[in-house]
Amino acid sequence: MQPKLRATNLTRTFNTTHALGPVNLTVAPGEFVCAVGPSGCGKSTLLRIAAGLTRPSTGTLEIRTNSPRPAAMIFQDYGIYDWKTVLANVRFGLDIQKTPRREANARAKEWLTRMGLADFADAYPATLSGGMRQRVAIARALAVEPEILLMDEPFAALDAQLRTILQDELLALTQSTRTTTLFITHSLEEAIVLGDRVLVMSARPGRIIAERRPPFSRPRTGDIRSTPEFTELKGELWDLLRGEVHQEAIPA
Repeated sequence: MQPKLRATNLTRTFNTTHALGPVNLTVAPGEFVCAVGPSGCGKSTLLRIAAGLTRPSTGTLEIRTNSPRPAAMIFQDYGIYDWKTVLANVRFGLDIQKTPRREANARAKEWLTRMGLADFADAYPATLSGGMRQRVAIARALAVEPEILLMDEPFAALDAQLRTILQDELLALTQSTRTTTLFITHSLEEAIVLGDRVLVMSARPGRIIAERRPPFSRPRTGDIRSTPEFTELKGELWDLLRGEVHQEAIPA
């Protein structure tokens, strides 16, 4: 089976700073891959290259899709427009695709319903909580039916309780849609709950130094957090990361 995403000897340098790579990575159709690593290791740079927002310095990143909207990205800071209503925000990608307005409205409203936001279609983002705004961002991304979902620490700004709720909601949602997903996070718990595969990245320049497959079949729920296997894997991942985080914390 051909991968949806393939990075080959991928690097990125900013001025004299070698930020990323080399990275070699494949993501299979329907796979949910999480990448964890210390701050500044190039995780977000990898995602921005995949989204076409940043060019690699060397190497290639290929996305194999069949749709006019191959990938959608969700940012940590929501990335929604304050001057647009919730409905207009969710419909935005469909408007860019020139989807007929009646169809675009129907699809946007369907996703608002799925995200528990049907009663807020005419509201503006400033009136919503952080969790609700992130739901709007997720609905907007999924309304265009992307073949690949790129998520850059989407829950990092939320409190622990809300973060857990949205993790569980995203878990249920992506298991139903089977959208190929590359998810960047600092949270080992988040990576284990959501991922089919967890990639561990080194301190800058970020490279993939290990990968683990959480031993939980799908469909799964957030209840796996209370299992011994979860605790064991979280400890193993932290052992892999500890030295990299320490290295990044030491000034050059």
